[in-house]
Amino acid sequence: MKPSHIREADWRLLKAKYKDMDKVIKKLNQKYPVQYLIGNVNFYGYILNVNRHVLIPRFETETLLEKTMQYIQQYHFENSNVLDIGTGSGCIAIVLKKEIPTLKITAIDISSSALRVARKNAKKNKAEIHFIHKDMKKYKPMNKYSVIISNPPYIDLSEEIDPQTKYEPSIALYAKNNGLAYYEYILSHAYSLLEEKFLMAFEIGENQGEDLQKMALEYFPQASIRIEKDLAHKNRYLFIIHE
Repeated sequence: MKPSHIREADWRLLKAKYKDMDKVIKKLNQKYPVQYLIGNVNFYGYILNVNRHVLIPRFETETLLEKTMQYIQQYHFENSNVLDIGTGSGCIAIVLKKEIPTLKITAIDISSSALRVARKNAKKNKAEIHFIHKDMKKYKPMNKYSVIISNPPYIDLSEEIDPQTKYEPSIALYAKNNGLAYYEYILSHAYSLLEEKFLMAFEIGENQGEDLQKMALEYFPQASIRIEKDLAHKNRYLFIIHE
């Protein structure tokens, strides 16, 4: 019997894929993500493979992309070098490349397992992206970037999470310093990565906006710092723009 929290469309996909539905139902009742069982998601109109090595792309990240692409066009970054930090499934890099093909995109991740998924997704969607297996703290770029975008780990170590989220890779979820550690590292080292004119775009935790705005102003006092809301009117995005 279909668990009540599973959509009918997803249920049909599962029945088409699996012969033993009892095992599937057991996993679903344990809140195992249906996206992992199906094996892919529709993200911004593109089909992306997902498994337990990558975060499941979410609607909030689609909005991050929409807003970022608007800024890219508004400030004429269409021909820029872009760095996607912590690419995971490759969802951000792939959508940017498909939607604005003139962008030259580098995507890094510390997880070789995540990068295997990302590379397959890029090939599947015919998106030319330069993937690098590297801890961002050890990344020494050959060139500078005009756009940096990231959806880094931002859940505080003590924070309770949704039961389904516990199956996703913890390395992509949790951060020290009240969830701010990765933002602080990126912002404190960004000048070595960035051109003089730049755009930085981040997805953030809904309660982190005020702290991150202060942090961004500390490192980029001459830039325009903007905290923006998601579709649920929660503070979910940080943009730093220097013209």
